[in-house]
Amino acid sequence: MRPNIFLFAPLLSLLLFSCGSKPAAGVATPGTDSVFVQAFPLSKGQLSTTLILPGQLFPFQSVDLYAKVNSFVKDMYVDVGSVVHKGQLLATLEAPELQAAMDESSSLLHTQEAMYRASSATYRRLYSTSRIPGTVSPNELEIADAKMSSDSANLAAARSKYQESADLQGYLQVRAPFDGVISSRNTYPGAYAGPAGKGSFIPLMTLQEQAKLRLVIDVPEAATGYFKQDDTVHFSVATLPGRVFTAKVTRMAGSLDMQLRTEQLQMDVFNPKKILLPGMFAQVTLDMTNTEKQFIVPMQAVAANSKRIFVIRVVDGKTEWVSVQKGRESNGKVEIYGDLREGDRLVANATDELKGGTTVHVQPL
Repeated sequence: MRPNIFLFAPLLSLLLFSCGSKPAAGVATPGTDSVFVQAFPLSKGQLSTTLILPGQLFPFQSVDLYAKVNSFVKDMYVDVGSVVHKGQLLATLEAPELQAAMDESSSLLHTQEAMYRASSATYRRLYSTSRIPGTVSPNELEIADAKMSSDSANLAAARSKYQESADLQGYLQVRAPFDGVISSRNTYPGAYAGPAGKGSFIPLMTLQEQAKLRLVIDVPEAATGYFKQDDTVHFSVATLPGRVFTAKVTRMAGSLDMQLRTEQLQMDVFNPKKILLPGMFAQVTLDMTNTEKQFIVPMQAVAANSKRIFVIRVVDGKTEWVSVQKGRESNGKVEIYGDLREGDRLVANATDELKGGTTVHVQPL
């Protein structure tokens, strides 16, 4: 009798399937309550992310130059765009009353010098004569000494007044306090000039140091812990597409702005060719790398429901939910913070369907 191959074929297929197949991860084995899962050992590492912030370029030094005394502009020796050096004469002013005061103080000084010379000579002669007993009374010698001392004090006061007048005359010369470029000029010869707020509301000119600039950014509170002194940043400006500039963190505010909740960082930017201009906006790229190693896991290893964010730890063949907080994310990985230890075995694909206390069989990744 011929065997019926149609009856043996299904039985043979079922036998081959049961012998060669393997339960998928997260699927219970037929006839048992255990589940197959893939797990990995927890370890610490450093996660690098990129933060892009707007920034602005400022001159390293900038000063508005005013007249120190009430005067009129006599001559201007610079204009907008002039490159000047420290101590260079920028403008001269004139004030006739200051010249008159200096002439008066000079005349007073010469008078006091003459009076002091006379009283000093008189005292010396009387003192020399008083060595001969009975020639000069002690009272007369004391009067001469007092006159000489008074004239000496008046001479010192006259010199001080003359020096004050000379200093005021020096105020009629406006000089550059540092090397830089004149970025604005607001007055011309013949115009009134005075101290700020005393009839003069705009400066004579503005001087900026442009060969060196300050790049200023405001870092959000959540990112302040990732930066330190001398960190390198990269930035670009819209007016120079395709060019990337480099600078280092030079100054950190060390406190947060109470309104913006940001910390100010400043970078020195050397600009000898003056390619970059003060006032330009910049797009600054900062690399954030945690200084201390943290637990880093694949994003699939973190699950969440309406009540908590958690990872699933395998302990003695059973699952355990561990609540965590998420940190930064990058390239499919995330920082986590919670009651965890290095070497803990975490389920690679966490889901709230895999309840705590479930018996599992761990498969290697």
